[in-house]
Amino acid sequence: MFLNRTSPTPRAVAIMALLALTTSTLAFAADASTFTWKKVNPTNALPARASFAAAYDPVSKKVVVFGGYNATSQLNETWTFDGTTWTQLNPPVSPGVRSAAAMAYDSTLHKIVMFGGFVGLAFLNDTWLFDGATNTWTQAHPTTVPTGATNPMLFTDPVNGHVDMFGGYQGRFYSRSMYQWTGTDWQLLNPATTPYPRSGAVTVTDPVHKNVVLFGGISDIWVVQNTWTWDGTDWTEQNPPAQPPPLYFTTGAFDSELQEVVVFGGGSVGVDQKRTWAWDGSAWSQLATTRNPAPREQFGTVWDPASHQFLIFDGYLFNTTKLYSDMYKLTSQ
Repeated sequence: MFLNRTSPTPRAVAIMALLALTTSTLAFAADASTFTWKKVNPTNALPARASFAAAYDPVSKKVVVFGGYNATSQLNETWTFDGTTWTQLNPPVSPGVRSAAAMAYDSTLHKIVMFGGFVGLAFLNDTWLFDGATNTWTQAHPTTVPTGATNPMLFTDPVNGHVDMFGGYQGRFYSRSMYQWTGTDWQLLNPATTPYPRSGAVTVTDPVHKNVVLFGGISDIWVVQNTWTWDGTDWTEQNPPAQPPPLYFTTGAFDSELQEVVVFGGGSVGVDQKRTWAWDGSAWSQLATTRNPAPREQFGTVWDPASHQFLIFDGYLFNTTKLYSDMYKLTSQ
């Protein structure tokens, strides 16, 4: 388990709560399209790992990956993917080793912002900026320092383009705090409504509907199976006719071809999944897919506009020692 190797209890409690949930079976709207997952064979594949931070950088037009765990140790490696090749960078300064950090692109600053994670017994609260123009990391020194957390949700704000942060696991508690990176400092936000505390939820900026969709996650005493949207000012709980099963430690991205948020896999009731879901702004649907990748959690998901591909890569199979070193793209038939 990569959430916190020293304390598996919070996850176990949450899974027990999930097992206790009784849900009705709801029918999803049929999708006439059929999609296929195709294996990608990049040059110099990303070595097997899980629980890393990943984001697409429009400046360098590359996917950026940092840190994670490779079954032997935690990492502080920086890798990029240009649509065909993975390349390990060797910047002069790098963040320290960590798992379960999160990062997102700040379209106002034109840099990637990374926060948190853990190493050993420490929950990290440092902030780092990655500049895709120079392939360099710079540590920020904000006046306001959020509490160290694992698997916080970082995403691009739909209104001003800065990076927002919600929630995370802080060692004893799950958080519902929300911050925005101003470029030099973290500003505490106080929306009128906030989702229940959680970590490891799906959060994706939807440029069509100009909001951020949040689904699932893992928490302490509540089953987390709900959908929320953030409009830059407040959170609104959505009530779609049907929802995916409770999912945690998965990620999603906005698929510019489908014009929908797409989510693959993740953990659910202690069993990793291999189903594909899409959010159209008001409803969830399960996509009909073939050649599904193996079930997994704590992997990377991005829409790569440079190569026009929806990609998933690497990750981990819960309750085993299985780590993946693979990549798939979603295509329509």
